[in-house]
Amino acid sequence: MAETLPLAEPLISLNSERGARLLLESEANRSYWPLSIQFVTQKNQAFCGVATIVMVLNALGVPAPATPEFEPFKTFTQDNLLNEETEKVLPLAVLSRIGMTLDQIGQILKTFSVKADVRHAADSSLEEFRALATQALSAPNQYVIVNYLRRSLGQERGGHISPLAAYDADSDRFLVLDVSRYKYPPIWVQAADLFAAMNTPDSDNQNRTRGFVLVTSGR
Repeated sequence: MAETLPLAEPLISLNSERGARLLLESEANRSYWPLSIQFVTQKNQAFCGVATIVMVLNALGVPAPATPEFEPFKTFTQDNLLNEETEKVLPLAVLSRIGMTLDQIGQILKTFSVKADVRHAADSSLEEFRALATQALSAPNQYVIVNYLRRSLGQERGGHISPLAAYDADSDRFLVLDVSRYKYPPIWVQAADLFAAMNTPDSDNQNRTRGFVLVTSGR
């Protein structure tokens, strides 16, 4: 079993009695099941965005490119996601060095003919985020990707990207399926804390705040 880093209070690991109970009792958890089937670990420390997009595209059932190692089957992987179109948005040389920004998540998703509604935290609010994310997590073929600052949640250490999988209204917590599974488990985080972690400037994105992306099929 991987020895993940300890969680700061008040984060709750999904792999705990309380964490499991929150999932089973949560009101908005429709996204969890398709995402959990497609859950992957980012292949390197810059690929959190790549791993997250792979999970969401596979969960949506978007037609995937050829996957030589799995022929005749096709699926999105962290090796075949990037192509000539994504290179125009974010060159691999840059991605491998600094990862991707909130806006680049949306731009890359759109190259695969899905609808990506990018919301910077500074242009939103906790109430709007909670309402939009809860609606998406309750509906079929809708997903939420969050871009947040780990330090703000007591984690190590910089900006990070992962999908949301569920929301529990009683505790006002969202479940983050952290794609750096070698480092942290999936966590339940209070909505206000998550929004605050998104409402932080990203120096790689002209100091615009991080935020969230609402993803659905079709443009």
